[in-house]
Amino acid sequence: MLSPVLLMVALLTVLTVTMESDHWITDQQEKFCTWQCLKFTLQWPGSFCLGLKNSSQCRIPPNIQTWTIHGLWPLKAHTCCLCWPIFHSDLKELDPELSQLWPSLLKTQSSFLFWKDEWIKHGSCAACVEGMNSPLRYFQICLKLRGRFDIDRALEDAGIKPSCNQSYPGREVLVQVKIPLSQNLTLGCHHKEDQGAEPEPTQLWHTFPGHPCPQDSPVFYFPIKHDRPHQPCD
Repeated sequence: MLSPVLLMVALLTVLTVTMESDHWITDQQEKFCTWQCLKFTLQWPGSFCLGLKNSSQCRIPPNIQTWTIHGLWPLKAHTCCLCWPIFHSDLKELDPELSQLWPSLLKTQSSFLFWKDEWIKHGSCAACVEGMNSPLRYFQICLKLRGRFDIDRALEDAGIKPSCNQSYPGREVLVQVKIPLSQNLTLGCHHKEDQGAEPEPTQLWHTFPGHPCPQDSPVFYFPIKHDRPHQPCD
């Protein structure tokens, strides 16, 4: 049986280790969630296919007629937790809505693999915030944001409609829209190091999309062509 002195030393040792462990966990959490801003990114299927180096890789499912989700990306954070797997069954209840609003536009990538990549690269970093701390919650938030930011209606109300002839001031082809959000998902978040979001698929594209629009070039908002997605105006 331990003497009172030895018992006290043992208790103090356990307490010290516990406190150090708690401190380590807190410190790790702080490092894990240092990002301040997110970008909710939507893509236009009618233009996405035009930039692919291999146009045969492109597909637009017949049910897709609107802007689709590309991702929700914490800035300055990437692939935070490889140990957090995601399975198709995790998203079973969201599958119909995700398939409609967040489809893969590549023949070489199923929609689930697209979602899986987005979770590993970005969702695992967003998971440090309450409300996005699981694959299901992360994708639920993304779907809610898609409903909140109805870009199709906004463009239509502004008189901007898909066309092969009409151009608008801006860049050459309208491909993506990136909406800045704060951690609590309120609109607008400006950070001096506003970078580190989704790496664009440079190995697939002729050009690097997503840069600010130049003022001296027209922008085309091409229509979606399901049977010839890479030739929407031919």
